Amino acid sequence: MIDTCHPLVRLSQQIDWTAFEKKFGSLYTPDFGRPGLPIRTMVGLTYLSRVYDLSDEAVVEMWLENPYWQYFCGYEYFQHQFPLDPSSLVRWRKRIGTAGMEFLLQQTLVTAQHNGQLTACHMDKINVDTTVQEKNIGFPTDAKLYQRMRQRLVKEARKAGIELRQSYARVGRYALLQQSRYAHARQMKRARSQTRKLKTFLGRVVRDIRRKCSDPGGELAALLERADRLLSQKRDSKDKLYSVHAPEVECIAKGKAHKRYEFGCKVSVATTSRDNWVIGMQALHGNPYDGHTLTGILDQVQRLTGFQPKAAYCDQGYRGHNYSGEAEIHIVDRKRKHLTRSEKRWRRRRSAIEPVIGHLKHDHRMGCNYLQGRLGDRMNALMAGCGRNLRKLLQILFWLISDGAYFIRIRLQRA
Repeated sequence: MIDTCHPLVRLSQQIDWTAFEKKFGSLYTPDFGRPGLPIRTMVGLTYLSRVYDLSDEAVVEMWLENPYWQYFCGYEYFQHQFPLDPSSLVRWRKRIGTAGMEFLLQQTLVTAQHNGQLTACHMDKINVDTTVQEKNIGFPTDAKLYQRMRQRLVKEARKAGIELRQSYARVGRYALLQQSRYAHARQMKRARSQTRKLKTFLGRVVRDIRRKCSDPGGELAALLERADRLLSQKRDSKDKLYSVHAPEVECIAKGKAHKRYEFGCKVSVATTSRDNWVIGMQALHGNPYDGHTLTGILDQVQRLTGFQPKAAYCDQGYRGHNYSGEAEIHIVDRKRKHLTRSEKRWRRRRSAIEPVIGHLKHDHRMGCNYLQGRLGDRMNALMAGCGRNLRKLLQILFWLISDGAYFIRIRLQRA
């Protein structure tokens, strides 16, 4: 029913699936609860979702229609029913954690090494850079945050059985509408007046809940803490709250002309200088200085590949770094007069990491992170790296198959 020369079929035969069973087998208990789903199915669906830029729901739906995807996940016969609920992928990611997701990235590199596409000389020289992984939130304005926080507090108070004096649902919605209209018309004094109204409504709801519930717990307590943080923050405050449902979001300015501020977390990326394999991905919170991320990303590269890079090429944002390891750090600038021809070549190759970051964002779901919390930030970055390496492996297999078919066709014509 399927072509055995298809790149997905060839790739599934090259991946060592038993390594995943040895790694994740201890997380399963056969005598407790519902029987676990096959490990190869979970790993395969995770890989496919990032190779083809799909959500958990979409990858499960398309799996049912694609026999090559089913073969890649370990099924010998065509399946007519869904293998699992999409929420099972969420729970499985939480079970394996960040270490398990790093193992998935490591196995893509092991497969490339076994194929001869990634060797030790490829990892002698690497490129390192940082980018921003944006979170799936709206642009944070004070008016939107006040309105959204009040709505969440009213909802949780009703769940807890607290009868509020007033919910401000109608007047709050009207105030937000007026604020956006005034701001669009550049009537900023009137817009600020409506923002103050929304802040007043939120303060009243917070005080009403605290009067009627002296010891809130669970989600209500977390929301009250965020509301206090939101009400107290000012324009020049540090560690500001930019999202009600994602308090870990940070405001990062990378100096881009088209996008002055980005809201998410910083991600450190390491690729091989020669062939652009992704050999390191780290999501970092706290908006650290680029030079202070070198130690962590180079340690991860050695942990995943088993090789210590001899040289790392970085842009000028890494000046003043605190790395003190064995690798030689090259800060690429325009002063190339006294360099050798080989060194000039490798310095020019530093910019090759920029299109890789572009592919990670536009083709592998790193441009907008939909996963929850800081754990979701770390996992989304690692999964994007897995998708990029697997896409590269599939392209190589496709080229090999195409070239082989071309030469066979030429030989038949000559015969």
